Amino acid sequence: MAKSQYEYVRKFEQDDALLPLTWVVIRVDGRGFSGFVARHEYAKPVDTRGAAVMDAAAKAVMEDMGDLVLAYGHSDEFSFVLPPSSNVYKRRASKLVSTVVSLFTGAFIAAWPAAFGPDVPLMEMPVFDGRTVVLPTRAVLRDYLSWRQVDCHINNLFNTGFWALVGDGDDPAVANKLLCDANSAQKNEILFSRFGINYNNEPELNRKGSIWIRDLEVTDYVDARGHAGFRVSRKLVNVNTDLIGDAFWTSAYPHLLADVKLKDHHKRIKAERAAAGHGADAPGASQ
Repeated sequence: MAKSQYEYVRKFEQDDALLPLTWVVIRVDGRGFSGFVARHEYAKPVDTRGAAVMDAAAKAVMEDMGDLVLAYGHSDEFSFVLPPSSNVYKRRASKLVSTVVSLFTGAFIAAWPAAFGPDVPLMEMPVFDGRTVVLPTRAVLRDYLSWRQVDCHINNLFNTGFWALVGDGDDPAVANKLLCDANSAQKNEILFSRFGINYNNEPELNRKGSIWIRDLEVTDYVDARGHAGFRVSRKLVNVNTDLIGDAFWTSAYPHLLADVKLKDHHKRIKAERAAAGHGADAPGASQ
């Protein structure tokens, strides 16, 4: 790049690199989304079309930024997780936030027609803000994600009860006070006794939120010489399940917080197969 007398202004840029060797969360939140939802007449308590658009936007971000290992979202928010080993954009907060928010917003707009159809055009541009959160350990990261999922449960239980009451003719202010004064067990009882709704049977997407992960996919093969082997790759999948308990992290997806390369997963799986009496191996792993 050519030098000029004006280049000194670069010295005024602030260094906003995040702490190295830490987990980083980039959280995207809708700005003024209650008005956006009202103007587009979202179904209550959860509009599956709106949830599909949010999921499509999150998937697009995950596909574009390969370092991201997980995304969790509900309502108008999504949190994207970078591992300690990632140095994408030199960990600059401004670059991370601006890239994720712009990708998310563009993908949201692009996904709208397929989800809502021609009868519900996008009448205004959705607006999202973003922030970075630096978390020092796996345990703190798990607590962060648990916090967001608990928030999903609390909000959805309240909204399910509120819209059931209002739909049954209750005054919104009265319904709001009734639910604000009730604990979780009492909210469940209101739903069941008045409407026959067992909250535990509500869709898991509504109760648990949406989780995008890079799952490990093991593919067995036999090469031209008749030698058996396997390859390990990462596959982007969406699940709606509990991530607060240990099972998600230790049984279902133990690799998510390992922060290791595919070749290391390959070595681990090779050792596990050998211990179990299987000799399949492969020359390497692919992304």
